[in-house]
Amino acid sequence: MHGRIIFLNGTSSSGKSSIARELLHVLEEPYFHMPVDAFHRMRTSREIDAERLPEVLHRTWRGYHRAVAGMAAAGNNVVVDHVLSEDWRLADCLGLFDPREVVLVGVRCSLEETERRERERGDRPAGLAAARQHARVHAHGVYDVECDTTATSAADCARAIAAFLPRRPSPTAFERLRATAEVSGR
Repeated sequence: MHGRIIFLNGTSSSGKSSIARELLHVLEEPYFHMPVDAFHRMRTSREIDAERLPEVLHRTWRGYHRAVAGMAAAGNNVVVDHVLSEDWRLADCLGLFDPREVVLVGVRCSLEETERRERERGDRPAGLAAARQHARVHAHGVYDVECDTTATSAADCARAIAAFLPRRPSPTAFERLRATAEVSGR
């Protein structure tokens, strides 16, 4: 039995982690929340040279994808919060995850609100969501379900996602994205 992956995609500060925490409270089956930020926190705190940083981050994301795939392949349900701001990240996940078992959730939030949250958090580079992610993170354009945290609480988003699970479409968004990638030769 393969585990399900609830894949939350949105910019930094869009509310993905808050939704993930709420999902763990409302879902009937056991789920593991595997945030990519936890993988970044596992790395040594020593400063990484700027020229090496992209390679280190790339390997971290690839390892994270494989850890998620391994948990699901072992039959565990997983909630993932992710930032698909680079094309290769989606392509990597499409190649690793069972597309029938992925529920792709678009987590949207207005640019103004994500910027406000970034400033309030103080643990992100200024403009991360705005300058680097906002225009790219939803570029693939296909989701099973979407939510907007600008004015909707994380708890309400989690309840909407949980209510959606029994009526998941076929083909799933991941199945459609994988088929498109195969046709285009990616």
